Amino acid sequence: MAFNPVASIPTPEWAYWRIGFVGFAKLDRSVMRPEALPIDDDVKRVARAAQYLCMSTEHQKYSTQNQAEAIATYAGLRNIEIVCTYADAGRSGLRLDGRDALQRLLNDVRNGRADFEFVLVYDISRWGRFQDADESAYYEYTCKEAGIQVLYCAEQFENDGSLVSTLLKNLKRAMAGEYSRDLSTKVFIGQCRITSLGFWHGGPASYGLRRQLVDEFGTPKAQLEYGQQKSLQTDRVVLKPGPAFEVETVRHIFRSFVAERKNVTDIAEDLNGKQIRTTRGNCWSGQTIDKILTNEIYVGNVVFNRTSFKLKQKSVVNPPDMWIRRDKALEAIIAPKIFAKAQKLIAKRRQRMSDQEVLAKLSALWRKRGHLSNDIIIAAKTVPDTSTYIKRFGSLAAAYRLIGFRPRSRYCWAETEARIQGVVDEKVASILLKIEKMGGCGNFDRRARLLTVSEKLAVSIGSARCVSEGAGQMRWHVRINKTTKSDMALVFKMNHSNETIQEYYLLPAADLARTTVKRLRMTSRVFSKSSRHDSLDEFYRICAAHIA
Repeated sequence: MAFNPVASIPTPEWAYWRIGFVGFAKLDRSVMRPEALPIDDDVKRVARAAQYLCMSTEHQKYSTQNQAEAIATYAGLRNIEIVCTYADAGRSGLRLDGRDALQRLLNDVRNGRADFEFVLVYDISRWGRFQDADESAYYEYTCKEAGIQVLYCAEQFENDGSLVSTLLKNLKRAMAGEYSRDLSTKVFIGQCRITSLGFWHGGPASYGLRRQLVDEFGTPKAQLEYGQQKSLQTDRVVLKPGPAFEVETVRHIFRSFVAERKNVTDIAEDLNGKQIRTTRGNCWSGQTIDKILTNEIYVGNVVFNRTSFKLKQKSVVNPPDMWIRRDKALEAIIAPKIFAKAQKLIAKRRQRMSDQEVLAKLSALWRKRGHLSNDIIIAAKTVPDTSTYIKRFGSLAAAYRLIGFRPRSRYCWAETEARIQGVVDEKVASILLKIEKMGGCGNFDRRARLLTVSEKLAVSIGSARCVSEGAGQMRWHVRINKTTKSDMALVFKMNHSNETIQEYYLLPAADLARTTVKRLRMTSRVFSKSSRHDSLDEFYRICAAHIA
């Protein structure tokens, strides 16, 4: 027997009553069943629909596969053909931010690119658990205004605008948001309790430490590597000192800061010069050094709730009286006296000068040198280190703007990267539209920079940024994730001003994975002439082969 997504969900008794001027009148339950609705002859034509799938990490029953099966059953009973899919896997439904597929769906609807009449969604909670129910209604109204109806396949009502459906729909929208608030409160209480007992409250371990899985009696079971999670609810996670080399590196950082009076930038440069990397294999920066110097975990104290970031709202720094802590929860790596001295030095350096004073010193350095850069600031001992400006003003570029300094384009790395990403994302959006016109289904994960074509072809998306080497020499530095599991790579090479796409490179992802250089350039042999293309015609030909 085919799975019936509607019949599998119980309906409250009051949902079968009609509200009228004369009171309440009970409805026939069969009328409320969507599969029992009569279908007129003129409605038997095949209607076109898009399906929207969304799954966070909460429940397996909401997996995109289960949703797709339920939606397919719903569509089959109504003679509806699903022509495209928008899927947000592993994304929170609290906000629109980060839900690229839903954003693309709404953009297609607003711009008249939607060639379907309906949007099929499993239920209201998959459309979103927005904290403001009006936000959920607004996105649905956006579709309705364009003549596209949103249908909730597993709900016990038809989204037909009737009084009953309107009441139930708004009630369920509020319930979806309330579910997230209630879950957030329960998770927070659980994390506070876990911390007070001396266990680790979650997240990756800091540098120099490792997560140890223990059973309900405290007996060690296994060490959890990065990305691994405990599987049994009764198990707990504690922290323990990591490899001896990392522990010694942490002690070296504190010695350099407390005894040798080095600033955080100098310490980071020293570690990078010795080819020492963080746990994730990244280079050190002043910010990462500062986080280590201020983390009480190195003296054995577990502290939670320093900051709050509940329900995807703005991050808030909490006062110390709101912190949840357990002292001496694990073996200390740093002596408490050394840690205390480090905190006094940090407080003294931070309070030594006001924002106006640190900006004045930066401005004076600019007038003296005629230019500013990260290296110039580090070399100037009378100016605070770059981490100070980043911490106070958000970025070096922001501090530059406050003193009126405008660096040349080659030094505006962050701004240039943001512009390039915008150009590439716009091009990928046009590629997705082309794929849909070819009869396929496309999805783009912006975080992983991964384009998927009809769930058959995975394409890593990269960009090549033009960098001036002086004397008119130009180099293109490639930015792409070589570790992403994909079939091929598509690299957009920018022009000299990094404002438009100059040409395309199409090559097997395996060729990129075999490269050993850290900074990949277009001069690498993997970017051969045979992989260069002036247009995307060859890419679309490959896509067509996977769509067919």
